[in-house]
Amino acid sequence: MALSYQPGFGNDFETEALPGALPQGQNSPQRLAYGLYAEQLSGSPFTAPRGSNERSWLYRMRPSVSHIRRFSRIDFPFWKTAPHTPEHSLALGPLRWGPIPFPDGKVTFLDGLRTITTAGDVYTQVGMATHIYFVNAGMEDTYFSNSDGELMFVPEMGGLDLFTELGRIEVTPGEIAVIPRGMKFKVEPLAGPSRGYVCENYGAKFTLPERGPIGANCLANSRDFKTPVAAFEDKETPCTVILKWCGQFHETHIGHSPLDVIAWHGNYAPYKYDLRTFSPVGAILFDHPDPSIFTVLTAPSGEAGTANIDFVIFPERWMVAEHSFRPPWYHLNIMSEFMGLIYGQYDAKEHGFVPGGFSLHNMMLPHGPDLDAYTKASTMELKPVKLQNTMAFMFETRFPQQLTEFAASLPSLQDDYADCWKGLERKFDGTPDVR
Repeated sequence: MALSYQPGFGNDFETEALPGALPQGQNSPQRLAYGLYAEQLSGSPFTAPRGSNERSWLYRMRPSVSHIRRFSRIDFPFWKTAPHTPEHSLALGPLRWGPIPFPDGKVTFLDGLRTITTAGDVYTQVGMATHIYFVNAGMEDTYFSNSDGELMFVPEMGGLDLFTELGRIEVTPGEIAVIPRGMKFKVEPLAGPSRGYVCENYGAKFTLPERGPIGANCLANSRDFKTPVAAFEDKETPCTVILKWCGQFHETHIGHSPLDVIAWHGNYAPYKYDLRTFSPVGAILFDHPDPSIFTVLTAPSGEAGTANIDFVIFPERWMVAEHSFRPPWYHLNIMSEFMGLIYGQYDAKEHGFVPGGFSLHNMMLPHGPDLDAYTKASTMELKPVKLQNTMAFMFETRFPQQLTEFAASLPSLQDDYADCWKGLERKFDGTPDVR
């Protein structure tokens, strides 16, 4: 049965799984229908300005204080949190990896998450981490909540069922899903094994970028974001809740499911987005504009115009610029870029960058098209060309991304990656090239 969703980004939603469960005209009546408890989940300080104030009222079987008991420390050794000190000796440079093979045996989301980079400082709520996830088994009676940041899921192979306190989301390759900080959920594979990417955002939550002179339309449109309707588990069996807090993991055992929200209203909620609904804009005469025009979501920092994280995609689009080098140009920049490929081929990398793989170009390290992409783009007939069946993305941040020991030791690390620029030899001969 297809799941239902509510459209819009950052809207004030209201939804109930049982009729009459949602109180009208007030948030916290003396008595609630069905014997429910009222509880507020706040994603911002109470006094945040109206435009950035985020909270939802939940009407649930038990308040969250009943979803915890005495905690004990546990460890997920492959999940790292900033700041962490690199334990490897890999030298600085542009880096690229092929896809990571699936781990052996039964792998749930928590067991199958592998951190690739961390940046910033979780203690001051700035920065991010990038992860690869593997899932071939459901979490069943185990639930997770991340106090350190919101989680963006970017599937590359197979789909996921994300059952959150506020409802269920199904997400497949070509889509993303975001679960807010502090919200409990569990992860199930949809059909067969699933692999993909996760961005853990320690800072201000993702929002839509300003369009500036682009105007009121294009890029990611608000109506294409989908928030789930209320759904709940009525389960009175032993369950485990795991919390991540300041990079540490804590486990508690209870006698029921914490996914017991019957109704809710507010604007602090999970959502999904189909990347294929992104409406790109670009050059229609000459030159390649800055890649910021492909920003889907941004997590702002305290510095205007500089993101804690930008989530950028490179989707299907027409290339029509005249007398122009059409791929992204060679450059160095202040942002640190983690890039992945969901499907197809990225136009600036003709070889070696494949779906499930990823690359890292840290701040002020040069990068750009490989030799084959440069040769093709600088000699091709400049007629309109449509890039089809392609979806690459980038998590970029203002902070340097520190590589984990796991990532530095992967067999899929391409030691010869920098050789893709080896043939870009000197062409200068002092004679103007008159065409």
